[in-house]
Amino acid sequence: MRDCFCTINLDQEEVYRTQVVEKSLSPFFSEEFYFEIPRTFQYLSFYVYDKNVLQRDLRIGKVAIKKEDLCNHSGKETWFSLQPVDSNSEVQGKVHLELKLNELITENGTVCQQLVVHIKACHGLPLINGQSCDPYATVSLVGPSRNDQKKTKVKKKTSNPQFNEIFYFEVTRSSSYTRKSQFQVEEEDIEKLEIRIDLWNNGNLVQDVFLGEIKVPVNVLRTDSSHQAWYLLQPRDNGNKSSKTDDLGSLRLNICYTEDYVLPSEYYGPLKTLLLKSPDVQPISASAAYILSEICRDKNDAVLPLVRLLLHHDKLVPFATAVAELDLKDTQDANTIFRGNSLATRCLDEMMKIVGGHYLKVTLKPILDEICDSSKSCEIDPIKLKEGDNVENNKENLRYYVDKLFNTIVKSSMSCPTLMCDIFYSLRQMATQRFPNDPHVQYSAVSSFVFLRFFAVAVVSPHTFHLRPHHPDAQTIRTLTLISKTIQTLGTWGSLSKSKSSFKETFMCEFFKMFQEEGYIIAVKKFLDEISSTETKESSGTSEPVHLKEGEMYKRAQGRTRIGKKNFKKRWFCLTSRELTYHKQPEFIERKDAIYTIPVKNILAVEKLEESSFNKKNMFQVIHTEKPLYVQANNCVEANEWIDVLCRVSRCNQNRLSFYHPSAYINGNWLCCQETSENTLGCKPCTAGVPADIQIDIDEDRETERIYSLFTLSLLKLQKMEEACGTIAVYQGPQKEPDDYSNFVIEDSVTTFKTIQQIKSVIEKLDEPHEKYRKKRSSSAKYGSKENPIVGKTS
Repeated sequence: MRDCFCTINLDQEEVYRTQVVEKSLSPFFSEEFYFEIPRTFQYLSFYVYDKNVLQRDLRIGKVAIKKEDLCNHSGKETWFSLQPVDSNSEVQGKVHLELKLNELITENGTVCQQLVVHIKACHGLPLINGQSCDPYATVSLVGPSRNDQKKTKVKKKTSNPQFNEIFYFEVTRSSSYTRKSQFQVEEEDIEKLEIRIDLWNNGNLVQDVFLGEIKVPVNVLRTDSSHQAWYLLQPRDNGNKSSKTDDLGSLRLNICYTEDYVLPSEYYGPLKTLLLKSPDVQPISASAAYILSEICRDKNDAVLPLVRLLLHHDKLVPFATAVAELDLKDTQDANTIFRGNSLATRCLDEMMKIVGGHYLKVTLKPILDEICDSSKSCEIDPIKLKEGDNVENNKENLRYYVDKLFNTIVKSSMSCPTLMCDIFYSLRQMATQRFPNDPHVQYSAVSSFVFLRFFAVAVVSPHTFHLRPHHPDAQTIRTLTLISKTIQTLGTWGSLSKSKSSFKETFMCEFFKMFQEEGYIIAVKKFLDEISSTETKESSGTSEPVHLKEGEMYKRAQGRTRIGKKNFKKRWFCLTSRELTYHKQPEFIERKDAIYTIPVKNILAVEKLEESSFNKKNMFQVIHTEKPLYVQANNCVEANEWIDVLCRVSRCNQNRLSFYHPSAYINGNWLCCQETSENTLGCKPCTAGVPADIQIDIDEDRETERIYSLFTLSLLKLQKMEEACGTIAVYQGPQKEPDDYSNFVIEDSVTTFKTIQQIKSVIEKLDEPHEKYRKKRSSSAKYGSKENPIVGKTS
């Protein structure tokens, strides 16, 4: 049996790691990671490891998917066979090479042909043990009876070495000098000679590691005396081994990959205007936003960009209210209000995820941390009880957690985002109008979202809402499931005043009797009243700082004392809406003397730091009122996330810098501009500001581009909907059999038809710049350029 874990890598750079599943040959991870990719890459790779306490973790195998192939796997759940991990399978990167053929006249008057090999640079070489490599190249001229080899100098700690070295090889035998202007290269020799370049990592005391090779036949110079190109590095023997390889197992993945080519803002104006008019269109089913949800193969594809765009322009509340009202028309039973998976419920689910993230953190995270970090058993199902378990003790444990969580939730109305309160207010009013004789429906309309679709879901899967770093273990999942069931039933039971709970299990019915008291009903109704009220909420005291991000990184010592070394040290960083702190380890948090604090209001800029400053990747700098803080993140994704959240939280600070130094101040001068004064004005403009709202950072052009893509993919269905509008307008009689348009919601065929015409017109206009861009992109990358390197000849 093995203790397995998985890593997600951009090429060889690890960006995420799952938890360890112990003693299993078929581990179930069930972990989900979402991230923006901040740099170019060749492969998205997944490595499976066997955890080893005393030695280095054993790599069992890997799955590597080329960037070009990601779209083929996107949205599909697939089993991938694990491949062996060796130097051949890790090859990546490209080489910039120039070849020339010269004619030389020797001292005795004879002529010889000389091949000049100029190895200029490499780009994107793999990491070795998570670090940049120490690469060098061997350059060989290989033929039937020769193998001349030369070697470059070793370049230290870089994945993009600049070699710029020239090597000379004699190509043909010397012959008597002739006055012919053309080189007389013997065909027999030229056909059989080739240049081979092998890249290696210098191992110093251990064996050198193969990084890849290219082979270029010298006959590329037959038509031209000079040849210059970028070549992709290849594995030896093209990576092929014997047909009999060990079965290393397989890995099941579900990858969703999107790549957006976003045009300048002015191109999206007409489509954006049409979408933002949606809340005002009567009926709402004739709006562009609603039509998009109707024609998409999966409504969820449309919901996210729509919600984000409408949210950015403060149009979400009227749109969500209008589609919820349409939902209510089809609801016949007050007890099933907003229980379906409609456009309205999906929009509100997505909205709560976006704007309610910090609300969940301040409300649930402390208690969920306590539950996940403790090992208290809460199992109350007699069938699932383990030997030695005491069901009464377990009931008490479960009741303690439910009570603590419930009390925290019902006292959290002050933290509920205003946007959520506004929508809950609208839902409450509409539900009352729809079912005027039901006194409880005003509460169930709100509780069906805030309890069932928000708190209960976050409790049972805290890792999905970034409340915990990993998927909990089996016992903790069971505890969270029981708590979640009880909380959602308390929310609905308290809002409906039912005399009986809705549990199917006898043991849950028995357990729930502990909570069937008037106090719980009063608390739920008071909470629902508070979060669905339009009255201004005033805090009774100072608001608590919002926890934004934390993690372990390396910082360069500040040199507060003259004798202190300025080396890099591992520290635990924590960012709240008020301050950035760092200290030795999480457990030292109580030791105030060990914590260094930078108030957020003192941050003047947050920018990337050039790799050349300390010869380290993934570095950024926090420029504040004292000396700059230089930090190294563990990978490019983590660095990007820290820069992003620090920029957002400090954007409105006074005295923010307009210019900064992209390199460090070392040994009395700035490496970037060579100025000697530490207080010299920066030499590079600061990056553009980002939205001040910590909770919502939306790129509206990108969201509009995604909506354009969805419309173009669904043009056939849009055409059918247009035809259905025409059919309905012409034929008003009863439907005899189901037609194609019976799947569409068309309340007003004339208005819907007009909107579809507007959509088609806008999409056609957007097609033109997209087509121009596609042509430019396909023609601009010449074969052999850095963007489109040659896939060279291999062994």
